[in-house]
Amino acid sequence: MTVPESQRPQVTRDPEGPADPGGEPDPEGPREPHDPLEAATRATRSLQGLSTELTARVPQLLEAMRSVGTGLELHSTLDRICETAAELADARYAAIGVIDESGDGLADFVTYGVSEEVAREVGRLPDGHAGLLGWLIHHPEPLLLADLSSDPRAAGFPPGHPPMRTFLGVPIRVQGEIFGNLYLTEKSGGAEFNDYDLHMVRVLATEAGIAIGNARLYEAARQRERWIDGSVAVTTALLSGGDADDALSVVAEQARRLADADAGIVLLPAEDGGLEIVAVSSDRPSKSLGVVIPPESQIVERLLEGEAVFVADAATDPRMLSKLSVQYGPSMLLPLHSGGRVLGALATPRVRGGRPFTEAERTLATQFASQAALALMMAEAQRDRERLAVYEDRDRIARDLHDLVIQRLFATGMMLESAQRRSVVPAVQEGVGKAVDELDVTIQEIRTAIFALQQGPAEAPSGLRTRVLREINMAAVPLGFKPAHRFLGPVDALVGELTGKNLIAALREALSNAFRHAEASRIEVVVDAGAKLPDGVDGVRLTVADDGVGIPEGGRRSGLRNLARRAESLGGASWCGPGLSEDGGGTTVVWEAPL
Repeated sequence: MTVPESQRPQVTRDPEGPADPGGEPDPEGPREPHDPLEAATRATRSLQGLSTELTARVPQLLEAMRSVGTGLELHSTLDRICETAAELADARYAAIGVIDESGDGLADFVTYGVSEEVAREVGRLPDGHAGLLGWLIHHPEPLLLADLSSDPRAAGFPPGHPPMRTFLGVPIRVQGEIFGNLYLTEKSGGAEFNDYDLHMVRVLATEAGIAIGNARLYEAARQRERWIDGSVAVTTALLSGGDADDALSVVAEQARRLADADAGIVLLPAEDGGLEIVAVSSDRPSKSLGVVIPPESQIVERLLEGEAVFVADAATDPRMLSKLSVQYGPSMLLPLHSGGRVLGALATPRVRGGRPFTEAERTLATQFASQAALALMMAEAQRDRERLAVYEDRDRIARDLHDLVIQRLFATGMMLESAQRRSVVPAVQEGVGKAVDELDVTIQEIRTAIFALQQGPAEAPSGLRTRVLREINMAAVPLGFKPAHRFLGPVDALVGELTGKNLIAALREALSNAFRHAEASRIEVVVDAGAKLPDGVDGVRLTVADDGVGIPEGGRRSGLRNLARRAESLGGASWCGPGLSEDGGGTTVVWEAPL
């Protein structure tokens, strides 16, 4: 039900009750008590002395009050109030307009009697900024109209709207504050709403205010419980010791679900300033992963200073410099800060035209972001300890390889060379010579592994080919053998930095899976910069194949999902197939993205 839109002569009636039954009307107008019990008592007393007709309807009123007070879910409570009020006043249509936090419009509009087909034809629900509904927002008092279409405060019916003439409206107060207005139209049989209807509906509105207050308290408690559960899930994911990207994805997913947003986005400080999008949760394919919001953005500046930013419409806000914002409406951008340090930011945008975030949602989301930041700091400290242990272990392995293994190989080589010189059999000399050559190659590979073990992450070279070789050499130590590798096409020249960064992460994940789960004895890595993607676009394809046990049924797929997310964020794809074994055993992981 929406507000009429033509302006015609006014036909109103005094809303202050019957001329006789309840005594003289209050000359100062209606006075709504703030205490619900007092309100119910006054409203019920006003029925005393009424006509036999109205007294006979008291049982119906009491049953309506009992019906309204059942249940705790807010929206179903509003639906029940509308239906009960329509039955009580014998009206065809009923609606409740919920006033927004600004007090200037409607945040929700619940109807009864309007079919889904008619609602689709009418289209957009009223916003309460104009017309009779807007007038009632700023003048919350009971109102009776014999013909609302002729009232000068009306603003016309939209196309497809059902005809409505008679009108009854009363305010609904919750704990002394105006919650909204209850509207009834089209009394049965073409009759007009009378003063008795008004008395009954006012009593019902008082009971409705109590029921709505209880439902709001219940909904607030449930909402807090959901956010607390989400914080626990994030903390558990971050401290589980799993993949950091997966943990950040959990933050994005939980924030999106709890905030009822279109997307959940986690941003971390970029190397060259600004904030980089590192995790995205959305039902729609997203190409925003890896996008950097520049440091000159006013919003980035405020976020890095630890301030939350709330945007009414991201698509039109001039502070939003990214093209990604054109698809979003109301948005919360929250700093992930803890202990005086800003670790990043969390964004939860809703679709364009979506409902604004309430104050309660903003408060809960800010607390969630603080909890996530604390968990991030704890997880970072935990990873630092683990990384330090790994570096210490790598130093020990490098020293042992250099001081023990290489020295023994040198000694073995010298012994073989001595045996070769003493031997007079040509075949023996040739065989020993080959063995010595193999030892030389082994020593060179061990030296390469030692160099990789001693190389810190900050020393990683920039060329993609070199970074791939470094990952392969790093994997050779835990694997016990060096994976074979091939490069096809000008890898360094064609593959961009963002694609290369994600390819290295995919290679690291695939090699890690081969080491931890596959029990492989042979691995082949191929990087093809001349690949053609299914849609005909030039791309780069990474293939990592092994002869291991394959992927078990029911096994964890988080790493593979992470590979797919990285590829899809760049417009590519990732999948698995049979491996290198002759019987089809093992696993082949393919990861590809456009150049």
